[in-house]
Amino acid sequence: MTKFIELLQYRELVWNFVVRDLKVRYKHSILGFAWTLLNPLGMMAIFTVVFTVMLPYASVEKYPFFLLCALLPWNFFSNSVLSSMYSVVGNAFLIKKVYFPREVLPLSAVFSNLIHFLLALPVLFLLMIVMKVAITPWALLLPVMIVVQVIFTIGLAMVLSTLNVLYRDTPMIMEVVLLVWFFLTPVFYPMEVLPQSRLLWGMVLDVRRLVYILNPMASIIASYRVILYHGAPPAFDFLSRTAVTALALLVVGYLFFSRYSRTFPEEM
Repeated sequence: MTKFIELLQYRELVWNFVVRDLKVRYKHSILGFAWTLLNPLGMMAIFTVVFTVMLPYASVEKYPFFLLCALLPWNFFSNSVLSSMYSVVGNAFLIKKVYFPREVLPLSAVFSNLIHFLLALPVLFLLMIVMKVAITPWALLLPVMIVVQVIFTIGLAMVLSTLNVLYRDTPMIMEVVLLVWFFLTPVFYPMEVLPQSRLLWGMVLDVRRLVYILNPMASIIASYRVILYHGAPPAFDFLSRTAVTALALLVVGYLFFSRYSRTFPEEM
């Protein structure tokens, strides 16, 4: 509780770091913030051509919106993970000279990417209107989904930012992990393309259920898609399990970060 109160007292510092990250990201950039929109829109266009023209998914209507409502949350997650890994190492000069809660660093990395995500959401809703996707009351659960994802991402960010201080090859490993993670998460394909069951080592496995259970991002992405694309209630069993997993990861990540944060100056 004391640490939480201290973090609240340093909330202005968190905001200053967020602003700094945003300025650095677009320094000397001609298009500036427009890249936040152009990147997912470009990926949406590429995937749409591939999966509606070259390898058509006849069962997926309004594929651009189907893709974008999953791609934006995934980009928020992956960008947060990659930037948070360098949040401590990249501020070594500050850590060695000034005291402040070290948790501020991964928090600011996640929050700066959260701002990009929130600013890109109007494009998603614009596409929703253009493609005549029905907006239902279940879309009001969008803030809940964002909160769950933020909690999960912050927990992972604290673990990875600490690991990168101890082991500098963490980013290289995570780049591969994130690539594999992307393909194992139903971002550009519907969950229905996965087999309902698969026989493995004499056991019949429910593949779709296992993907939801073992991959929290699959549950988060699917919930975004259900409330926005399908206009239906999310699977509350998976969503509640994901929320508990996110909170557990946040606690573990915070304890792990706190355990090693006092040694950061010596390690760097």
